[in-house]
Amino acid sequence: MKRFALLLSFAICLVSCSKNTISYQPQDGYALVLQTKGPTLGYTSAPILTVGGFAFKDLSRDGSLDVYEDWRLPAMERARDLASKLSLEEICGLMLYSSAVDANDTLLDAKSRNLLEKDHIRHMLVRNVASPAIAAGWSNAVQAFCESARLGIPSNNSTDPRNYSNGTANINNYKHEPDGEFDPSGESDISKWPRELGLAATFDLDVIRTHGEVVSAEYRALGITTALSPQVDIATDPRWRRFYGTFGEDPALSRDMARAYCEAFQNTPGSETGWGAQSVNCMVKHWPGGGSGEGGRDAHFGIGKYAVYPGNNFEQGLVPFVDGAFKLPGKTQMASAVMPYYTISYGQDPSGENVGNGFSKYIIQDLLRDKYKYEGVVCTDWGIVKDYNVPWEHKGTPWGAETLSGAERRLLCFEAGVDQLGGAKDNAESMAAYELWSQKNGEASARARFEQSAARILVNIFNVGLFENPYVSPSMADFVVGSQEFVSAGYDAQLKSIVMLKNAGEVLPIDRQLKVYEPLRHVPAGLSHWQKPTPEYDEYPISKELLGRYFTVVDTPEEADLAIVSIKSPVGHWGFVMPDGKYPEGHYNPISLQWGPYTATTARAQSLAGGDPHESSANRSYRGFTETSSNAPDALLVQRTKAAMGDKPVVVLVAMERPFVPAEIEPWADALLVFCGVSNNALLDILSGAAQPYGLLPCQLPADMETVEAQYEDVPRDMNCYKDAEGHVYDFAYGMNFEGIIDDERVKKYK
Repeated sequence: MKRFALLLSFAICLVSCSKNTISYQPQDGYALVLQTKGPTLGYTSAPILTVGGFAFKDLSRDGSLDVYEDWRLPAMERARDLASKLSLEEICGLMLYSSAVDANDTLLDAKSRNLLEKDHIRHMLVRNVASPAIAAGWSNAVQAFCESARLGIPSNNSTDPRNYSNGTANINNYKHEPDGEFDPSGESDISKWPRELGLAATFDLDVIRTHGEVVSAEYRALGITTALSPQVDIATDPRWRRFYGTFGEDPALSRDMARAYCEAFQNTPGSETGWGAQSVNCMVKHWPGGGSGEGGRDAHFGIGKYAVYPGNNFEQGLVPFVDGAFKLPGKTQMASAVMPYYTISYGQDPSGENVGNGFSKYIIQDLLRDKYKYEGVVCTDWGIVKDYNVPWEHKGTPWGAETLSGAERRLLCFEAGVDQLGGAKDNAESMAAYELWSQKNGEASARARFEQSAARILVNIFNVGLFENPYVSPSMADFVVGSQEFVSAGYDAQLKSIVMLKNAGEVLPIDRQLKVYEPLRHVPAGLSHWQKPTPEYDEYPISKELLGRYFTVVDTPEEADLAIVSIKSPVGHWGFVMPDGKYPEGHYNPISLQWGPYTATTARAQSLAGGDPHESSANRSYRGFTETSSNAPDALLVQRTKAAMGDKPVVVLVAMERPFVPAEIEPWADALLVFCGVSNNALLDILSGAAQPYGLLPCQLPADMETVEAQYEDVPRDMNCYKDAEGHVYDFAYGMNFEGIIDDERVKKYK
């Protein structure tokens, strides 16, 4: 049950009676038709029909009730009727998913209008929003335009995950002050939760369900009806950059969290089908699992295009999908959409073909559709039909189809069973792909295939009630999004996600009367993962003002009773060094999980996969090369702080985006905590004892880089784990509270 549904309902009491009662209610820029025995209709320009005592929107404006306009009929029946009425250009528009657009104005901006009008796109990916009310107004402008167009197909607006704390904010959310009151200075534009890896660290399905209920309510208030989430890839290689966006490396935990997440997002309580005005479609990703890129490299780049399976463990990567997101306990049954990953699942297709998952008939049609009976929408990851120039460039990702034209790539996707192209526009290329299909198989076959995808796509728009009412109240958005209740729920989850690994001498919790020193953190200049320059800077990760709310802050180690050092897990580079005089094509490099220099003396001499039209060699080995993380000073900061503090305790806080080798920091830490995407307030509430540590490691922390090289990219939990000075092993499901090692039902269930 969605516990927060009341926040979305209007303050109107509709009484059941023997007849349907119809009334009208003006809103800000749109109007509502209220029915006692039917859904609320929202409209701006479509005529309203009354048939059999019920109200319907005449979106086709033909004066009669079409099948697709009849809300009493099943979604698929309505979808097939509408698909049959669409022109080829309109169908191809439905099969496109926009690149990111911003909701920064209540008017329809030129970019959005162009996508809707020129390319007939009806799936908009929302990025930045100016405020909840403005986002709602922007959404209404989009929907009003769509309603005025032929056949009135509404827009299915979507978002990448947007409810996460950045982990470095010096204000935030709900503060556990002595009086326990909500602090208005901590109000948020949206509820803030741990990142997915942090959610996994709770090992608590109630937390995931609450997250889904809250976030889906906020999305609907903003006019968002599809979540491009959850990311349920099992993070089987610890070096993968996207580790933080997963539910960790355990198949069972990822399965259960995927199921709870999708059920909470998609379900509308009381609905006969499970779908309705409180539902948000889930686009689960990335089929068939993207966590096994060779060497941990990222498939956004050609250097990371290959997923490998040295442990012959392809099937286990499917578990969070086929046993989780595709087997929901409620009436919606399965996640309504799936996104394949960029990678080539190397060596898995029995035919010997090696193409990106979005182009692969084996991965999509044979496995996803035929074997596992998936009936929802398949949408490619962003940009797979676009071109690229060199393997280290982030641009297009047409892996395995590099030499094909844009239309040929689209045809390959559609032949594989894809319904939508993520981040694509240019309707003409999709229509060219249609012509290629017609030349190969005949016009009737092409029309049937494209209508099939159109119907699948339209079902998801019907299911969430957009054809009846796509409009949202800006004032309600301001009330719902970032409300105190929602922010507090997210903050509680942040507290539960923090993992305490070490507490030597029971240093924690810290007495509020103690004098605390925080050293300045230095971050060198470098390159981001996307190869953009990043500046050098110094920071106090926890502001002195905030730290001073909890403890007495001093400026030197000599004055202090205790030090708190905040750092980040090693920010390794992307596994490649750009071309130079010695290496004209560049060279592959290790991705390191330690801060200091690492030389890959035990890495493979011959890579398992390789090859690119822009590379002269298929061997992607990095053996013998050295990598130093860009935040190497973090480990030195811990060591130097301990030296300065002498016998006085040092507490180390690590913002963890993926596993790391603790050997460079643990011996110098009296207490050690890790987290993924929480506010500093939550950390300080744990340190001060206002809350008890609860989190467990959702992954293993390796003993050294040699065990990282020895583990198989496709196998979870296969590393030798680090053992600390207290004799504790930093293995999956390990964590401590103030009483000692946690050994509760969560540990028994998953360890």
